[in-house]
Amino acid sequence: MSRAFKTLMVTGGAGFMGSNFIRYAFRSAGFQGRILNVDKLTYAADEQNLADLAPESEAGRYRLLRRDVSDQEAMNRIVREERVDGIVNFAAESHVDRSIVAAQAFGATNILGTLVLLEAARAAWGNRRDTLFHQVSTDEVYGSCPAPGEFAEGDRYAPSNPYAASKAAADHLVRSFGVTHGLSYTITIATNNYGPYQSPEKLVPLVLTRLYAGEKIPIYGQGDNVREWLFVDDHSSAVWTVITRGKAGRTYNVGSGERLTNLDLVRRLGRAAAARTARAPDFFEPLIAFVVDRPGHDRRYALNSAKLRGELAWKPIVALDDGLQATAAWYERNEAWTARARARLNDWLAAEGK
Repeated sequence: MSRAFKTLMVTGGAGFMGSNFIRYAFRSAGFQGRILNVDKLTYAADEQNLADLAPESEAGRYRLLRRDVSDQEAMNRIVREERVDGIVNFAAESHVDRSIVAAQAFGATNILGTLVLLEAARAAWGNRRDTLFHQVSTDEVYGSCPAPGEFAEGDRYAPSNPYAASKAAADHLVRSFGVTHGLSYTITIATNNYGPYQSPEKLVPLVLTRLYAGEKIPIYGQGDNVREWLFVDDHSSAVWTVITRGKAGRTYNVGSGERLTNLDLVRRLGRAAAARTARAPDFFEPLIAFVVDRPGHDRRYALNSAKLRGELAWKPIVALDDGLQATAAWYERNEAWTARARARLNDWLAAEGK
């Protein structure tokens, strides 16, 4: 089977994963329909992330709408009046550290926002089979994975922090609308993404921006927590594959199989930054600063992506070292973007009294 959309509504499309997905849809997948980018434009989003889509914008094929996904009236109106036939929900508060000290925002966007979008889709679509609601989820819903195991679709959810719990709740809401209302949906559960346009509060851009600035790099505990890393373009290709060819009502894990400790990741990034700046390969070692571990810190993430690879013939194409090199180069080239992103983050922290 194959789906073709006329008007896709991408929520959170000015953020890291959403903006990369929209660019992928137009430039790599050759999408010929319209994309409505619905984004609240918080500190982690930037409308300039998609400034290169000026041709699509001028042709009426791309439009940014500054809206809050928890606004039921606005979401109902957009889905109905714009004749949206596909929703890809990237909109989320996603920084675990903030969810530990300020969980309400995560409930508002990740849970209530998803529910509002589902209600808008139900009101406009009923149980039509030519529409699709796609939920973008995270491997954190499964909790910590004992070595050497891997989590598969259908494994029990066991979130360890408020962010993961809010995403787990959203996934359950999506599935419930499929059962109760006949809503056509798919879900992807992805490992840690990295790449261009990621907010400097996240590990990879935080490390790179601090390396280039010669600042200390905080690492929780002993840096031995294990994560699986996926280049954002590979994630975009997986989401596109699922929304166009995935079976309705199914969940697909999206992983690379490339797993390493946080300390190993920092050292690889350090070597990449050293190569970019003609420094000694170990120049970054004195910048590493081990700090007290955070509460509820999952020890290890690992996904089994055999279902997506076998059923839909998807596979990642960017090797980890190649992706880290490309990401290090992007942040070095885009100092103005990084400075603007750090300023937005600092302004937000100041406003929140953090």
